Amino acid sequence: MADVTVVGAGLAGSEAAWQLAKRGFSVRLCEMKPEKMTPAHASPLFSELVCSNSLRGDDLSNAVGLLKEELRRLGSLIMMSAERHRVPAGGALAVDREAFAQTITDAIRGCPNIEIVPGELTDFPQGECIIATGPLTSDGLIPAIAKACGQADFLHFFDAAAPLIAADSIDMTHAWFGSRYGKGTADYVNCPMDKEQYDAFVTELAGAKQAPVHGFEDGGVFEGCMPVEVMARRGHDTLRYGPLKPVGLRNPQTGENYYAVVQLRRDNDEGTVYNLVGFQTHLTFPEQRRVFGMIPALAGAEYLRYGKMHRNTFLNGPALLDRYYRLRTEPRIAFAGQITGVEGYVESCASGMLAALETARRLRGLPPLDFPRTTAIGALALYVSGGGASGDFQPMNVNFGIMERPSERIRGKRERNLKTAERALAALDGIIQREETGT
Repeated sequence: MADVTVVGAGLAGSEAAWQLAKRGFSVRLCEMKPEKMTPAHASPLFSELVCSNSLRGDDLSNAVGLLKEELRRLGSLIMMSAERHRVPAGGALAVDREAFAQTITDAIRGCPNIEIVPGELTDFPQGECIIATGPLTSDGLIPAIAKACGQADFLHFFDAAAPLIAADSIDMTHAWFGSRYGKGTADYVNCPMDKEQYDAFVTELAGAKQAPVHGFEDGGVFEGCMPVEVMARRGHDTLRYGPLKPVGLRNPQTGENYYAVVQLRRDNDEGTVYNLVGFQTHLTFPEQRRVFGMIPALAGAEYLRYGKMHRNTFLNGPALLDRYYRLRTEPRIAFAGQITGVEGYVESCASGMLAALETARRLRGLPPLDFPRTTAIGALALYVSGGGASGDFQPMNVNFGIMERPSERIRGKRERNLKTAERALAALDGIIQREETGT
């Protein structure tokens, strides 16, 4: 019997399995793909990225940039693969999704301490386990989780993915390469619209036909991944202050500024596939072709993957989980990933890291590391377990608002954030020293 069973080989499960195996524990990693796929997945590889190839900002003045640096210092397999396969994306960390997932899959499959068990589980495994089945946990396992949690219904929200298009189908006579404010190495394709074009586009988008998604209402969507048509219905100029914001995007060839600009981000290392940034959607496929074709540069776009929407399931973390992502009523069971109520790829990885480290400590008879709120990884766990959440619990991306801030007064948001990051990394270095010395 393995020391620990990890269920699910997404980012959280892969990270958890890897960290436990590195520490000498035998791990049984259960993954239902490719025997059974979720509506959001297409690849049999572990740690598949399905919503966007961007792991978001990489600067320490950004909370997710800090979280990534914490994960790097902790020896994250996910961050190692991301760095190896990063593609240009201005100030963001973006990756070649297939190469990224292949590297993680090869590492997991090649690790002698990890046994891969294919197929869907319908009950909890015996002994220590980490459930990292993601926001699309299979119908077969949900009843067992509900029984263990003592609740019949999980909390949930709806999530959407953006379309992917072929690079050679973009009309570059109506677009140019460049990053906002000139940052990066001209990593985005910018597709401008004038006022007349934008007005017509928003009008059609707001009234376009949506694909049926059982139980969906505009208010049930996660704010951080809102469908573009929902934004259009919230106000005529909402998109111009969101994903179509033209600020900092002057055409270098003409010097022209535009009323609205759609950005496309590279989705693979070869630059043959591009993602419509911020265009998560659940419009029908014909409506996506029709409405998005109103953007001049995309009039003849070839769609390699249409946008789609699915229901994401998550636990009521403050009521059910402790700061180690363990079930309060049955501590042998820990959870990790988006099912805990963390939102985002990096956050999922961080929850898998923390759950694995604290599980390993407990199995060795060592005191917990107790990542503090001064660190991003600790603040996220404390938010999920109720340390920073009250009332209506909703999924949360990491942000400086959930972290303990420096007591001294610091002028300027960037300087304040950098000071918070500096303190976080100093605290983390102390935790790493404890972990390395086994104290």
